[in-house]
Amino acid sequence: MGDAGDKFDKFAGKAKEGAGKVTGDEDLEREGKADQAKAAAKEAAKEAKEKAGEAAEKAKDVFKR
Repeated sequence: MGDAGDKFDKFAGKAKEGAGKVTGDEDLEREGKADQAKAAAKEAAKEAKEKAGEAAEKAKDVFKR
């Protein structure tokens, strides 16, 4: 799933959390928070992967000299 999917998951989690608060459904509220955390973790993992790739490219450039 791409960035759009992660953003949708985050939005859906916020919606679940809000619905849980409004209806008093603590399970739904917790599920929404968990969905948001999972989406944030995916985004962080993708960012870390990108940074690692950039660092690897810089290292290659250094050794080519």
